[in-house]
Amino acid sequence: MYPFPQSVTPAVRTHVDAQAAFVNEMSKSLFRSFQQMCELNIQLAQTMLEETTLASQHVLSVDRQSELLGAASARAQPATEKLRAYQQHIARLASDAQVELARVTEQHVQNTTRTARAVVDDLARTSVEETERGIRSQQEALRTMSDPFARADGAIHARADGAAQAAQQAGQQVAQQTAQQAAQASQQVRQAGTTH
Repeated sequence: MYPFPQSVTPAVRTHVDAQAAFVNEMSKSLFRSFQQMCELNIQLAQTMLEETTLASQHVLSVDRQSELLGAASARAQPATEKLRAYQQHIARLASDAQVELARVTEQHVQNTTRTARAVVDDLARTSVEETERGIRSQQEALRTMSDPFARADGAIHARADGAAQAAQQAGQQVAQQTAQQAAQASQQVRQAGTTH
C-alpha cells in the first residue's frame, strides 16, 4: 500500500500521513478562498463594464451640454456604491479564509504533534536498544579476548578487565548521549507543535 521501504516504521508512516493530510486540507482551503476572490473580481469587472456602457449611452444621448454633467454625475453614485460593496465583500472573504485556515490548523496540529512525538519516542527506544546491544557485544568480545590471556598471565587478565570496564563506560556514555539527543528532539517537536 505504501511506497516506503520496509525500514520505515509505522510511526513514521503515520506522521507522514498526518502531515500530508494537513497540507492537503490547507491547500484546499486556500484554493477555495482564491477561487471566491477570482469570482468576485470577475463579477466586479462585468458590473463596471455594464455601468460604463450605460453611462456612455446616456452621455451620447444627451442633447445639451448642461445635461451632460448631470448624466455623468448620476452614473458616478451607483459605481461608488458598487465599489464599496466590493470592498466589504473582499473583507468578508478574507475573514472567512482566516477562520477556515485557523479551523484546519486546529484540527490537524494536534494529530501531527502526537504522531511526531510517537516518532521521537520510537527513535529514542530504538537507539537505546541498539546502544545496549552494542555494549553487550563489546563486552562479550572483550571477555572472549581476555580468556586466553587470563590462563597465561594474571596481569594480562587484569588489563583486559580494565579494558572491558572502559568499554562499558564508553558504551554507557554513548547511551546517555543518545538518550539526551532523543530528549532534545522530542522537546523540539513539542515546541514546534505549540507554535502551530
